[in-house]
Amino acid sequence: MKESGFMTTVSLIVAHGKNRAIGKDNVMPWHIPGDLKFFKAQTIGKPVIMGRKTFLSIGRPLPGRLNIVITRDENFTAEGVSLCSNLEDALKLAREEVQRIGGDELMIIGGAQIYTQSIDLADRLYVTEVDLTPEADAFFPEIKAEEWAEVSREVHAPDGSTPGYAFVISDRV
Repeated sequence: MKESGFMTTVSLIVAHGKNRAIGKDNVMPWHIPGDLKFFKAQTIGKPVIMGRKTFLSIGRPLPGRLNIVITRDENFTAEGVSLCSNLEDALKLAREEVQRIGGDELMIIGGAQIYTQSIDLADRLYVTEVDLTPEADAFFPEIKAEEWAEVSREVHAPDGSTPGYAFVISDRV
């Protein structure tokens, strides 16, 4: 998104099941160490935007990143994060941080409501496709396939108790 000649890529990063499931009762339905490493590698040093429930599920600010939490709860407080009442303010703050640090990308990390609000603003998707169809109460929104071009796919076979998964990066066309 252009801002005073400065380009910031708005990226969403998510792990979802075959049914687009991302969570149940505010917990991810799997534990995949490789996905956690991928998430860290893609988000470290970049501002991350998340909803209050996602922040609470993580339980602490993510180190090495400006953590921006969106909440409508005026009484919510948390140390080590910046609070915003809406996505627009969160994006403005994240873009300012990207410019301040000389970066080029901000990351939206969930949850379902924030993904739904931001999907049409996204330039890039980092998706971990998990080879499971878990029960869930939170889902990643459907995307229009014709609006996205896959630029990379890294497939990982099942291993012991870890399901198969693939890291898929797509850019808006």
